[in-house]
Amino acid sequence: MIRVLLVDDHELVRTGFRHILDGSDNVDVVGEAKSGEEALVKVKSSNPDLVLMDVNMPGIGGIEATRKIKRLFPSVQVIAVTIHSDTPFPEQLHDAGALGYVTKGCPAEELFEAIQTVAGGKPFISNEVSKKLTLARINGRSPETPFSKLSQREMQVFLMITQGHKTQEISDSLCLSPKTVSTYRHRLFEKLDVKTDVDLTHLALRFGLIGNNG
Repeated sequence: MIRVLLVDDHELVRTGFRHILDGSDNVDVVGEAKSGEEALVKVKSSNPDLVLMDVNMPGIGGIEATRKIKRLFPSVQVIAVTIHSDTPFPEQLHDAGALGYVTKGCPAEELFEAIQTVAGGKPFISNEVSKKLTLARINGRSPETPFSKLSQREMQVFLMITQGHKTQEISDSLCLSPKTVSTYRHRLFEKLDVKTDVDLTHLALRFGLIGNNG
């Protein structure tokens, strides 16, 4: 039996996944969390084999939560789940320690395949994401985006800024000094060639990194 923890800030999404997974004889949903911070607590208390992790959530978000889970609980596998199939997240999440990547629109059969594969210690990437990456390479286009040049920490600060978090909130969530957060902000401005937080938000919206169901 594969013990699974569901992590998503939308209750409706968690309910949908639970409904699908409850129909399996070899998957047991052992808990739910609505944020990356809560996921860390629930991993410790529910002892899952695998976490289905929403990528874009308020607070530390899915990338940072994945990184912390893999550092604190290395035997727990993580599958990233997102509505986006053509963002920089596959590379970012791989670096954070996620072994799987699926979209929220994937068929139930593919979700079960991802869980079985990743629980067995093997990587899995959804057909939709794989096809887009392959097509980009065939057409001679790099699948990279402006965000590919960002470090994990820079990407996390970027996402929190575009979610409307203030410097002190980012500082508290990521255990950084306000001065360090400001330094990351200026690095983002330079690397992404923007001048304000509003510009960062517009860039995130253009690439589908933030939205109603992120």
